[in-house]
Amino acid sequence: MGYGFAVAAVSMEIVLCCARSFRTIVSSSRQFDFVRYFSRICSFVAVSMVLIAGGSGCSRLRPKPPAQYVYVTAKQTFLRDRVAAVSNRTATVENGDRLEVLDRGRRFVKVQTAKGEQGWIDEKVIATQDVFDQFEKLKQDHKADPVVASAVVRDEVYMHAKPGRDTERFFRLAEGEKLKLLARATLAKPVPPGTRVAKAPPPAATAATAKGSVEKGAKDVSTAAAAPEPVPPAMEDWWLVRDSKGDTGWLYSRMMDVDAPDAITRYSEGQRIVGSYVLTTVSDPEAEQDDKNIPIYVTVLSPYKAGLTYDFDQVRVFTWNVKKHRYETGYRDRNIEGYLPVDVKMATDPYGKSPTATTPVPTFSYRVLADDAGPVIPDPVTGAIVPGKTVLKTYRLESNLVRRVLPPGTTAPGEAHPEPVSDKKKAAGAKGSKGKKRR
Repeated sequence: MGYGFAVAAVSMEIVLCCARSFRTIVSSSRQFDFVRYFSRICSFVAVSMVLIAGGSGCSRLRPKPPAQYVYVTAKQTFLRDRVAAVSNRTATVENGDRLEVLDRGRRFVKVQTAKGEQGWIDEKVIATQDVFDQFEKLKQDHKADPVVASAVVRDEVYMHAKPGRDTERFFRLAEGEKLKLLARATLAKPVPPGTRVAKAPPPAATAATAKGSVEKGAKDVSTAAAAPEPVPPAMEDWWLVRDSKGDTGWLYSRMMDVDAPDAITRYSEGQRIVGSYVLTTVSDPEAEQDDKNIPIYVTVLSPYKAGLTYDFDQVRVFTWNVKKHRYETGYRDRNIEGYLPVDVKMATDPYGKSPTATTPVPTFSYRVLADDAGPVIPDPVTGAIVPGKTVLKTYRLESNLVRRVLPPGTTAPGEAHPEPVSDKKKAAGAKGSKGKKRR
């Protein structure tokens, strides 16, 4: 910039010298009007030269604008030398590659790869820097979150920045990719445009109408009937996951399967295994498996239903029968509203007095909703499920026996149940009464 101003000063000095000389020559001829006119022209030329010299000097030293980048969202695509029906491929880029923006067209962007390859790419297969920053923030915010379960991707699918089908997506996961599950969210399933929302039939109104057809005052009864309530919206579950590369995002639950061994999935009894955790191993030299160290599992299960306000409703421990060489149910906790994670560790019993209490054994714990907690309502925007008051339940595996750890002289706190206990007892009694003949 100093160089530009120096040139301008010299140029201005030359112009002023010329003007002074000309004025001296024609000082005796002031009667001519062209002298004043010529002086004005000289001043205009001097100012113009100053502006031109200063602008040229500043343009050389003006900092370049920061580079702009976009990121490839497609599994694989190509860069082309021009935007035309017939073009040549200049480079191959893959999902996650960062590209520097060189120019922008109507629907295409001219970019340059890290190797220096240049070409045009469709803007439909790229993500902006803002989208990339959203995933980076998600990764940093949840890098210390505990892993609640593991899963496997069913088919190629994208991770989203937020729960929902219409949210921004970026990283593409391959079939069979191993995932770590961090948290669950549940949202209302989007309704296609033009779809009518179904309404539940009003049973009270139906009965009143039938009765009013044979009695007087049918019109009054039907008018007083309760208005039909809309059917609750269909829900869908999303999981916050972390892939093998450490990238984090939200994934639709139906696009993955929880990683559970086949040896225990056959005992799921129509429920979905949400998580399975190894407590310990048992040696069985006569087992059919190649590995004679048989794992003992604690599993959590839930119904095949989206939109639940809890993560699981059943806990089941599978122990190994060395004599029969098969898995058996060592413990089961049903009809609960449980929440992940399940903590598994080796620990002693701080309240026990027997010799086994001081011996560290496999211990697992989980939380369930307390009976005096309020209703759990998922956030309608984020889908987050935050329970109120919960109860921590801790158990120890002593040999093949599962025993709950409680302070002496205390009663287990009350727990909430997804199904009323009284109704379950009535159902069990009804089933037991079937087949009995009346006398």
